[in-house]
Amino acid sequence: MNNQVIQGDCLEVMKDIPDKSIDMVLTSPPYDNLRTYNGDSTWNEDIWKEIIKELFRIIKVGGVVVWIVGDSTLQGSETGTSFKQALWAKECGFNLHDTMIYQKDNPPPVGGTTRYFQHFEYMFVWSKGIPLKFNPICADRRNKWNDKREYRYKAFVRDKDGNFKKRLVKLTGQVKIGNVWKYVVGGGNSVPYALGHPATFPEKLAEDHILSWSNKNDVILDCLAGSGTTGIMAHKNGRNFILIETSETYCDIIKERFKSRFNLDINICH
Repeated sequence: MNNQVIQGDCLEVMKDIPDKSIDMVLTSPPYDNLRTYNGDSTWNEDIWKEIIKELFRIIKVGGVVVWIVGDSTLQGSETGTSFKQALWAKECGFNLHDTMIYQKDNPPPVGGTTRYFQHFEYMFVWSKGIPLKFNPICADRRNKWNDKREYRYKAFVRDKDGNFKKRLVKLTGQVKIGNVWKYVVGGGNSVPYALGHPATFPEKLAEDHILSWSNKNDVILDCLAGSGTTGIMAHKNGRNFILIETSETYCDIIKERFKSRFNLDINICH
């Protein structure tokens, strides 16, 4: 099934995927009732529970699922569906390995008059056991103290009794970035809106997760593929992909993107 785009119901399609055969999943489910996708608004708790159960079955031991999600606000209250999904994933056997934040660097002013504007979404990282692959994204740390030493001690962490303990801190060089990732969105920075999908996440976001949690030649699945960004970034970075999407329109978008980006003709399987 590698390097395929499959049009169909993901719950039905995933039945044909063998147990423990997928290295990584990167997907973004519908956010409550915030969007309708190609006129289809069928999404409820029964569906996402079954999807998460299937993902646990097909992911390899040591593999991860990155689940990018947000909540709608109904009658003045956020639904909390994202947290319900994370807790359900734990019931299914996943570890809640990390709760990451996707922060929009230039968000639209959405939030109403009685609350702050919504600037972020959740990126839950669920693992089946301890992740076997982690390639951390690093950034340069400058020595802001102009200290010639590479290391120095700095009061940094409180222990359980409330006292500070000193920790050796590297002053210069490469250090892991944190778990709040910021991206510019809109204006073609995610995927051009002309493609016709109402809710695309940035290509760089997909790429950063794929590089972090997988290695070359791994199999990356997006069971709710939308416009296919997960597959595009998987192919770009030497990974195999399986994309499942129910909408014929969105499958056509995926095919067009692979053609224009890589001059690659993708057959849509049914």
